[in-house]
Amino acid sequence: MDSCDLGELTQHINNKISCIRKMIELRTVVNDPHKRSILQKVAQDVLTINMLLDQFEKHLAQQKEMLKTLKEVEESFKEDVKEAEHLSQNIPPHMPRKTSVTASVTEVKSEKDPDTRPVPEQEPVRKPSKCVIKEMEFVTLAEFESIPQYMKGRMTYDQLNGVIEEINKAVTSKYKILHQPLKSMSNASRKLYQRFKDEETKGTKGLFFIVDTDIREFTSMNVGKRFMSMLNVLRHCQRLRELRGGGVTRYVLL
Repeated sequence: MDSCDLGELTQHINNKISCIRKMIELRTVVNDPHKRSILQKVAQDVLTINMLLDQFEKHLAQQKEMLKTLKEVEESFKEDVKEAEHLSQNIPPHMPRKTSVTASVTEVKSEKDPDTRPVPEQEPVRKPSKCVIKEMEFVTLAEFESIPQYMKGRMTYDQLNGVIEEINKAVTSKYKILHQPLKSMSNASRKLYQRFKDEETKGTKGLFFIVDTDIREFTSMNVGKRFMSMLNVLRHCQRLRELRGGGVTRYVLL
């Protein structure tokens, strides 16, 4: 037999003997009324400690569950932070607008010095006239993605909204002239004003529209096939419609 095995066997026998001695001592203690009361008190304390341990284990399980929930919230928060950082780094140059832009058109004073002109006393003081010029809303990314591929071709989101920006520029320039007093206009503005009026019809009353000539006049865009394909997409997105008559195509803002 190995010395190691013999040592383990000796230790095991000694442990058994120690347990037997403790049992004999406890049996002797039980027979003593005074010591029995002490043992009962110890037993009661042990029960109390066991109850406290049970409560501690229950509380520990609740804390573990809360920690798990907090970790899930932390992961969700990290994802939100990543999305927010991505959005802040990829803000589109053209943000959709849901309200029309109000443009104030103020009457232009005469080139003559007002102090040198006689002003009738009965003439009321005129207030600056204001008008609301409608602008086309930018196309949202969701709208752009819903456009059929055959219609978009190689057109990009930024290019489409860039055309909208140019159209709005032409509309604003045109209707600022239309709302300007005739007396304050230059010869060039008067010619444009007359053309604008000639292009109006009963069907365009109260509407905002432009024509190809306005695009050439107020923007740097080329009215070609690519521009026409852009207009087809804008019609699909319900940003404008066409009114034809008298050999002129009018692009009416919706």
